[in-house]
Amino acid sequence: MASIYIETFGCQMNEADSQYIADRAAAAGYAVTAHAAEARVVVLNTCTVRENAERRAYGRMAHFRALKAADPDVKLVVCGCLAEQDRERMQQTAPYLDGVFGTSDLTRLGDALEAWRPGFRDDLDLTEERLLVRPLGGQGDCVADAFAHLRAYVNVQRGCSYYCTYCIVPYVRGRFDNRPSADILGEIERALSRGAREITLVGQTVNAYKEPATGADFADLLAAVAALPGLDRLTFLTSHPKDFTPKLARAFGSLPHLQPRFHLPVQCGSDAILRRMNRKYSVAQYREKIALFREQCAEWALTTDLIVAFPGETDDDFGATLALCEEMAFAQAFMFVYSPRRGTPAARWEQIPPVVGNARLRELAATVDHGVRAWHERKRGRVARALVQGPSRKDPLKLAAKTADNVTVVAPRGDLGDAALIERPWLDVRIDDTHTWGCTGEIVATAARFDAPAVPAQYRPTIDLIASR
Repeated sequence: MASIYIETFGCQMNEADSQYIADRAAAAGYAVTAHAAEARVVVLNTCTVRENAERRAYGRMAHFRALKAADPDVKLVVCGCLAEQDRERMQQTAPYLDGVFGTSDLTRLGDALEAWRPGFRDDLDLTEERLLVRPLGGQGDCVADAFAHLRAYVNVQRGCSYYCTYCIVPYVRGRFDNRPSADILGEIERALSRGAREITLVGQTVNAYKEPATGADFADLLAAVAALPGLDRLTFLTSHPKDFTPKLARAFGSLPHLQPRFHLPVQCGSDAILRRMNRKYSVAQYREKIALFREQCAEWALTTDLIVAFPGETDDDFGATLALCEEMAFAQAFMFVYSPRRGTPAARWEQIPPVVGNARLRELAATVDHGVRAWHERKRGRVARALVQGPSRKDPLKLAAKTADNVTVVAPRGDLGDAALIERPWLDVRIDDTHTWGCTGEIVATAARFDAPAVPAQYRPTIDLIASR
């Protein structure tokens, strides 16, 4: 069967788009492969939120040109936010591409896959030239994975209408465009029928969702999804403080299956910088939102996004961010030095030198890490139930999984093969040690569903060949 390879950069919205491409490809008769060297069609789903993401995407395009040289019949496709922003530039600098599809062109990409399919033989000659690509590995997340079906990312909206002065999203994805709830629920039901255990609702400002026909809000959508049979775990990304309401807080406290983690980006702790960012809230208002959240969900993890060295940020502004992080003790934070994006207002302002930004990022990370380590340390000695992700990237003899509050845990896999893990993908891991990045321990049991009884894990004893001599 002809294969397609899909590599994804960027956010969960891109991951949801990649899943759509994979579904369209499967319907057209393709198999999704984890190896670019085996593919008839190679798709790069790109991101433009930071400069580094752009560099990586252009580098990856040049890398995959080797496949085209080895086999001119290979179709190379670029889609996503960078394709939307750089469509003409991309077609000029990379004329070997067979298609450049922006964020609004996914249906057209699906149609192209259907049109190309009859031209591919089902067998493939894996020449040495093709195989040269494989050792270089992947730079993004690949759709094909034995455990990929366990998690589904479902777009509930596209675009954003808030125009933060640093953000390119409204320019490459447009203004708010909310999907009908019936379409969202139908997509989730199909994912659950394929074995998904966790559903993530994604949107640039997901909690601003309004059902186009009825005006039902995000809390109503959460309630409808939580009521679907077969759902183990429900989560969502990314929220905006402006749209966090008492009704949504009450939904957090009452709905089953919600992941006990709330990701609410604050970006910085200075009102002056928040105004320059056009974030539409003050630090005091952010604190009020968190207090409202904590009234309903005292034990949930609170995570956030933070930007340092935004144009105009003084030492006092940065100090206010440090103080807020100490106060909030975030369980995790995604931290970045501000990166100018072409076409946004902040890109035209006077920039802070990189040496200052990098120094501030290091100091911020040290402050945030205190809260992160404390959150992870709460798990030491306990058994945490976590959904398997697959082999650890650093050690294939170990498994990586995510706890209910989205903390990474890594443990030796023992005799647990892929088939057994797909049947019982929830791992009960005894936490023996904690780190800034997550936790390590030992798998003591597995379960088919999050709330199902555990089956004790069976391990063959390890033989010490040296001691046995």
